[in-house]
Amino acid sequence: MDITIHTSALPHDDPDASVAFFRDALGFEVRSDVGQGKMRWITVGPVGQPGTQILLAPPGADPGINDAERRTITEMMAKGTYGWILLASTDLDAAFAKVQAAGAEVVQEPTEQPYGIRDCAFRDPAGNLIRIQEVS
Repeated sequence: MDITIHTSALPHDDPDASVAFFRDALGFEVRSDVGQGKMRWITVGPVGQPGTQILLAPPGADPGINDAERRTITEMMAKGTYGWILLASTDLDAAFAKVQAAGAEVVQEPTEQPYGIRDCAFRDPAGNLIRIQEVS
């Protein structure tokens, strides 16, 4: 069996701010941007990795979500507890410096974790937790 990760999804509440973060702070390319206003579905991904992408989507657009659930999602996004993703870099310090210089909210500076991983963490404009691990 040959299964790969193609797309992961994160919510956004300000598509322009999310595009700026993923494009300018992380260096991702914008692959598609459909819809209008805040109801936009945007795919971004690392340059040179066309088979891997993140779908930035409006969280309340699903017709199966009721108003109470939309409010809960909005509250969780505001607290930064709704979405997260784990990225990797061979040069964590350079990645951290670039994302920090772009003005992202730093959650954790590069740290050696007790379980053997060195990583850092930021929040994107929607409050999603973005962790970056150092890999060889």
